[in-house]
Parts: sequence; C-alpha cells; structure tokens
Amino acid sequence: MARFPWAQALLALSSLVSAQSSSSQPADGLSATAGTPTASYATATINGTATVFSVAFTVPASSDVGPNVLPNIKDPNAKQAQALCPGYTASAVERTANGFTAKLTLAGDACNVYGTDIEELLLEVDTQTAHRLRVSIQPAYLDSSNISQYILPDELVPLPQQGVVQSDTQDIDLQFSYSNEPSFSFKVVRKSTGDVLFDTTGSVLVYENQFIEFVSQLPENYNLYGMGERIHGLRLGNNFTATFYAADSGDNIDANIYGNHPFYLDTRYYEVDEETGERTLITTQNTSASSNYESLSHGVYMRNSHGMEALMLPTNLTWRALGGSIDLYIFDGPTQEAVTKQYQVGAIGLPAMQQYFTFGFHQCRWGYKNWTEVEAVVNTYRAFGIPLENIWTDIDYMFQYRDFTNDQNTFPYPEGQAFLERLHANGQHYIPIVDAAIYHPNPNNASDNYTVYTDGDAHDVFLKNPDGSEYIGSVWPGYTVFPDWHSGEAVPWWTRSMLSHHNNVPWDGIWIDMSEVSSFCVGSCGTGNLSLNPVHPSFSLPGDPGDAVLTYPEGFNLTNATEAAQAASQAASQASSAAAANPPSTATTAYFTSTVTPGVRNVNQPPYVINNINGDLAVHAVSPNATHVDGMEEYDVHNLYGHQVLNATYQALLEVIPSKRPFIIGRSTFAGSGKWAGHWGGDNTSLFAYMYFSISQALNFALFGKRTHVKTRLLTSPSFYNRLCNRWMQLSAFFPFYRNHNVLAANSQEAYVWASVADASKRAMEIRYSLLPYMYTLFYLSHTTGSTVMRALAWEFPQDPTLAAVDNQFLLGPSLLITPVLGQGMTEVQGIFPGVAQGEVWYDWYTQEAVSVQAGENLTIAAPLGHIPVYVRGGAILPQQEALYTTAESRNTSWSLICALNADGAATGQIYIDDGESIVPSATLLVDLTASNGSLYAAARGLYEDTNSLANVTILGVPSQPSTVTLNGQTISSGVDYNSTSKVLSVKGLQSVTSDGAWSQDWTLNWS
Repeated sequence: MARFPWAQALLALSSLVSAQSSSSQPADGLSATAGTPTASYATATINGTATVFSVAFTVPASSDVGPNVLPNIKDPNAKQAQALCPGYTASAVERTANGFTAKLTLAGDACNVYGTDIEELLLEVDTQTAHRLRVSIQPAYLDSSNISQYILPDELVPLPQQGVVQSDTQDIDLQFSYSNEPSFSFKVVRKSTGDVLFDTTGSVLVYENQFIEFVSQLPENYNLYGMGERIHGLRLGNNFTATFYAADSGDNIDANIYGNHPFYLDTRYYEVDEETGERTLITTQNTSASSNYESLSHGVYMRNSHGMEALMLPTNLTWRALGGSIDLYIFDGPTQEAVTKQYQVGAIGLPAMQQYFTFGFHQCRWGYKNWTEVEAVVNTYRAFGIPLENIWTDIDYMFQYRDFTNDQNTFPYPEGQAFLERLHANGQHYIPIVDAAIYHPNPNNASDNYTVYTDGDAHDVFLKNPDGSEYIGSVWPGYTVFPDWHSGEAVPWWTRSMLSHHNNVPWDGIWIDMSEVSSFCVGSCGTGNLSLNPVHPSFSLPGDPGDAVLTYPEGFNLTNATEAAQAASQAASQASSAAAANPPSTATTAYFTSTVTPGVRNVNQPPYVINNINGDLAVHAVSPNATHVDGMEEYDVHNLYGHQVLNATYQALLEVIPSKRPFIIGRSTFAGSGKWAGHWGGDNTSLFAYMYFSISQALNFALFGKRTHVKTRLLTSPSFYNRLCNRWMQLSAFFPFYRNHNVLAANSQEAYVWASVADASKRAMEIRYSLLPYMYTLFYLSHTTGSTVMRALAWEFPQDPTLAAVDNQFLLGPSLLITPVLGQGMTEVQGIFPGVAQGEVWYDWYTQEAVSVQAGENLTIAAPLGHIPVYVRGGAILPQQEALYTTAESRNTSWSLICALNADGAATGQIYIDDGESIVPSATLLVDLTASNGSLYAAARGLYEDTNSLANVTILGVPSQPSTVTLNGQTISSGVDYNSTSKVLSVKGLQSVTSDGAWSQDWTLNWS
C-alpha cells in the first residue's frame, strides 16, 4: 500500500528503481548485489483516470535488530570488577595553586575485565570556588591517537572555569583527603559539620579503555534527585539503575529516554536536639512534621558524555562508564537552592530567557492535514473563547517529511504566508517541527533533487562511515544522512537552510525532534540502496492497517462500556491478525558476548553492556562507529548530539530572527542545553500515571537548568475520555510550558472538543494568564540567578523530612501550591500544606480564605471535575494583569496585586518588566513590593516605561476592618471593601490615581 500521498508517490514514476553499490556494507538485511528488492507498482484512479505509480519500498523490520545482548546488571554470571581488579596507588603528589596533582599507578596485575586497564592515571584536585571542588582522573599519557576517547572537549561541553577562591580558607567548606590503604580511595568532607559527602572507601577504582567504575558510599535510605532523563518518581530510591544513553524511546518507565543529565542532588536530614543542639542523621522515613529538623544538601556532576550507568544500591552509588574520564564537580550547597545555583552559574550555564509570548497556550498535533485545517483549529479556539497563543505543526507540513520544505499541495507557501499574516496580526505565533536527519535524494531520479542535502554535501557536513563514505541511516523521509556538528561548516549550512525556509514561511520558533540521534535501522542501511528512496520505515504508522489506535484510558470501560468492549474486541482481532501474519519464532537466540581484545576498542559491541532500553547501542540510533570530521567516533559523543543540534539552532535563529530571543524546544538534551532551548517531555500514553510522572520529570529538569517543560499528551483511545484531558489541561496550566499535543490517526483532543474540557481549560487559563507577570519574573530570576521555576515541596521547605518523596504536589515559584487530581474518577484529593508547624499560612486561591489545617495533616480537598486546587503562600505578593485572549493583549492591561499576609502580617514580591522579546533589552524595570504593619510599599528601579495603571489591590489575612485606606497619604473613599469572614481587604478602582502607570512613581498603600 502506498505510504505517501498520491502526488508524492507519482514523483518516483520517472525512474526504475535498482540497487546501487557503495563502499560500505548496508545493515538492513538488504544486499548491494543481485537480489536487492526493487520498487513495485500499482494503479490508482485519480479524477477518473487510471494512473500507475511506484509503491514506496518498506525497509525490512530486521534492519533495526541488533545482536541480542544481556545487560550486565541483569546477568547473574557477569564479572564483578570490584572483586577482580586491583585498584590504584597514589604517588608523586605535587601541590598546585588550588589543590594538587598525583600519579595513580595500577596496584597489581591488570584485570582487563571489560577493557584494557590503563596502567597510569593522573589525579587532579582543584578547589575551583568556595563552593565547588573538582576531582579529575584521566589517563596520564594522551596524544592525538587516543585523546578523543577520554577527554570531553571544552568546545563541546564547556569546562567549569576556575573561580576566585577567597583567601580566607575558612570560607571553603569542602575538604579532600585520600588514602592508599589498601588501595587508592578518597573522601570529600563538609568541614563545618564533618559530614562525608563523597567516599570511595572500601572499593577499588577500575579504569579501562572501555570501562570505568568507582563507588561512593551513601547513608541508609538516602535522598537523591536528578540523574535524568527518565520517567520515574522524584526521589530516586536505593534500588534503581539510571542509564545514560540518549534513546528514541517514549513512555518506558524507569528506562533511559531522550536526554542525559549526570547530576544529582543529595539531601540529608538531621534531627536536632532542642536542648543540646546535637544533630543526628535520619536514616528512616518515620519522621514527624512537627519535630525539629534541619537538612543539608550537596550536588555532584559527572562531566562525561559516554554511555553510563549509575547503580543506586542500598549503601552506595556505583558509577560505570563506557569510556571517557572521571570528571567530578562537587557543590557544597548547603540548600537545594544554593546547589542548583552553584551548578548552573558555575558549571553548565544559566537557562535562556524566553519571549513573553511563549508563556501562552500552545496547540499541536501530528495529523493536521493542510493549512485550512490548521487555520480552522485556530479559529475554533477563538470561537469558543479559549486563549490560543501558538499553533504548531508536526512533520505533516513537510514535503515527504524533508526538513525545511513544505508540501506544496497541502501546505503551499503562498497560502501559508497569507495565513501567518492573519495569525501574526492577531498576536499569535507559529512553530514547525524540524527533525535531526536529512533526506538523501535518489541518485537515479533527477526530480528527487533536494537542495538542503546538496548544499550540505557540497560543504561536507554529514557523518561518515569509518571508511569515509557517507553514513546513511533511515528516518521519516527515507534513507537519510546526519549533520556532523563537529564540522565548522555545519552551523552555517544549518543557518542557511533555516533562513531559506523562514523566507517562505515566517515561523516564530523551532521544535527539534528525533535528535538522540534516532535512526530506524542498524548501521548505514542506506548504503547501496539509495535508488529505493524514498523508502518507508520498517514499522507501520498510527492508523495504518493493523495499527489502529484501540487502547483507552483508565475508567473508560466504566463510563463507555459499549465502546470499550468494541475497542477490546477490535484490539484482540488486530493482535490475532498480526500474530498470524508474523508468527512468533520458536527459535531461541543466544546472547551475544563481546570479548576484550587488548588495546583495541569494540565501539559497536563494548564488552560491558549497559541497560539501554533499545538493547544494542546501534538499535534505533546512529551506530557508535559513525565518524565525525575530527575523527571522533559517535560512541564517545552520542549523548551530545541533541545538545549540539540545539546549539546550532540557537545560533541559526540569532541570524534568522535577529535581536529576538530564540524560541527552541528540543527533545534530546545534555547538561547545559538550557542555555539555548527548552525541553518537551516527549511521547507518553494518555494515562493518569503519566500525568503523575510529568510532575517529577518537570521538577528534575528544574534541577538541570531547563525551565520550559511539558509532558506531551498522546491520545490513545477511540473516544478519548474527557476526564483525563480535563484534569491534564488544568495541571499543565501551571507548568512553565503549556502545550496540548496529539498523535497521528487519533481522535481530536483540542480543548474545545468537549464542553467540560473547554470550561475547565478556560478556568485554569484565566489563572495562568492573570499570573503571567509572576511567571515571567520567575523566569527572569532563573535566567539571572539559577533559581528554579517549578519547585518540589522538599526544596522550598528543607526542614521537613516528611516532604522528601512528595511528588504529587508542587510549587510554582515560592508562592503557589498546586495540588492536582491525578486519578481516574476522583472528586477529591489529599494535600499537604508545608510549613504549618513553623507558622506558614496558606490561602485558597478561589475563596481567598486562610486554610485551616494541622501540621503534617494530609487534608482532604474537594476537587470536582473542572477544579484544580491552588493555594497562595502567606508572605507573597503576586502581580496580576487581566487574562485576555493573547499574551500581548494581557500585558497591555491594568495591574492588580494579591498581597497574602503571613502570620506576622508581612509579605514581599517582585515584578520584572521589559519588552518581552529582546535578547538585550534597551530598558528594564524591577519593582520591589513589601508589606508590613498595615502598609504596602512599591518601589521601582529601571528605565522601562510601563504606562498601565494600577487597578486593584487585594490583601489577604487582614484581621479586622480598617477605618482608613490611603494611597500616598490620599484617602481612598470608594472601591474599598472588607470581608470579615474571609478576612480579605479589597481596594478597587485605583486607575484614576495611577493613570501615569502603576510603577511610574513609588507609592505606599496604608490601611489602619
């Protein structure tokens, strides 16, 4: 069956398809010699005329099957390096300006357990700042023949720079010590408390050319966070292995997925004796919210881009890497906030500031068929009064799924330009997808010319096979090549391609996908087979015959029993047909075992097998032996591919849309990618479980320095249960990045499809849009200081160990507590109100009344469908503007303030204002807000002119009705209301006395 639209398929008619030879062997089950499949033909009747066309060749499923490997952690007979290897001995210590160096020599006979032992290593210890210590271990002898195997180049992932270490050594709280008994081990201690933060005592260092292992002891029941990217609860636990290998793999819980962030936050809680002040480390979960505790946090960053594992075991953390070096950075904190700032400011860089429009709502799906349908979606949102800021298109818009092209039948340039002119006139925006792979045109078909490839080929910007020929994999458009970001010509070529497309379609940002980098076959499967192009992937697409979407979310069978039964029957029939067409093999396949060859690396099948979700490293990915222009193999830098795509795209957008902050969302990321782009959480099944996990994933990315995050929603039912969409649309309204996405062939799930979802979305959006100034300020502070936007309760309230694993609630900034409904059919939810034992006050967003709750109480909260519980923290002042249809409209309305007084009658807040788009704004404004003793003060700094007046001030927690309200000494005689039940003082109608702008002059509001 034809896999592409008729008009596209007909393009292949001009040539007969035959296999071509190549200097590199294909790896897709095809052969470049006699017997290679050729295209087949079919006829179709178009407008009454029978037309012959070529049917796209489908790459065999076997093309994406690698050797059957057994991960080491699952192999009961695996060699245990700790028992077999001798470790090292330190000697030749030499002091340096900020630490020391030493030689590490193999302490016995080489074990060569998963590679060739390196006999001599170089240890370097540096106190880089008062809060950061570096421990580096690498081979002592490096040259051009092997340096790329061990040293991660600074130009790919910048080295944290040596900072200014205060001359007063008492300010340095990290102390390094080592021992040679019985072999080299080291400790890092927090001097102020004596706590051991990193300790390799009792283990041996293993350092081979394809395997590194070292072990750090940890206290019982430790609290680690981070170690991304994966779908997992917030607190990682002590029986879990985190695999670091970028994989095109969607909703696999606990497995490695798109990105890699080898960083963790370690928080330790101590019970404090109120009489003696003595601290006792807590190693149990039996704690109380009302007892006296404190916590200390530190962070660890392992700067290594190789495939790795981190085994979190009951008493230790075991690191295993397939190469590279040990390049550790330890941050002393002592709070989560301090650790995160130290990591971002000093090591990986601060997250990019986003344009104001990006905080609006985004609608996307795979399956919009043409510009007419896209515009209809935009218009329907407006007709229902549901704010829509941004419309996105998936690969449907492309000509045969080729980057930087549009299908001129369905998404022609003139029609698109007219549509985008209307869209932009309404203050809305458009973002298309761009994939990481580039289509390779059919050399036997002149009409298959693709200038993006031709330009790249002319400048030699694509990855190579070891023999120097082009590495040709397979992705959506067919056989494809992959940009080599190590080439100096790659970014200029990428920029030219983007600029050319933007000239035809003036988009406003870019969505980067498939950037792990993904390939649908093992090895250079297109070599020798290019004359088959364009080929179809080895799997069916959603909605294809035999691949109908027939699953449904929880509870669907209870509310839609007939439809659920039909879907179950169809699913069983589909599975039966698939089994009959492809009967399971009864043969067993032995596990492939790679042996160690002294001095030689086997990059395609390394002797140590990490627990990669796709198995063999080359499955569904570019092969590890693909080679860059500088000679580096993909094995050594695979985890950086998506990171480099984002860097290239950022540089391109600086030229395509000059002076404006680039808006980029990427799937595969690495430590530091947040400097250039935000992240989307990738594909997931539409289940409440994934809605729950989306919170932890977003919180982890807050640690990693990436603030724009969404968990994409893929529809998986024939009649999507609107309760899940209802709840998810409301939850996502409080994420930094707010997008609804859908899969090909599924029923529509735009927010207007169901009345209840439309109503729920509008209610949540009204809150979000009114709080855009608050969110924008949070992003500004994140961009300038490294603070987090989304926050775990444990991070904001570090003295409460009962919060250590809470991941079903979160804070937006320090001031908003979100308690979503995360289960099917629920009409109430359990919620914790942190800090109550210490006097914290929480106010219900909707009633504005203080919540009555006891310390540690898991309060039952009413949450009927369409309602998401939101609470304001006492002590916060929240800026608001009117919630209108677009962000541009909203930010040009009058201001309001919600002042939520704490138990002491005080509150603070800030507002950051600029033009909302410039990389370097010509003027900015920072407003400081302070309330105490019956007065609210506003003082502004900066030259940005905001002429919007102040309309309303709402003060929560006012104990009694004031007799007088004044603004700068002038009595406010109207618009003042006090509710003695809710204790809310409302002051409205201030526009006339602030007509020059709410912040044009400093002011004081008094109530007494």
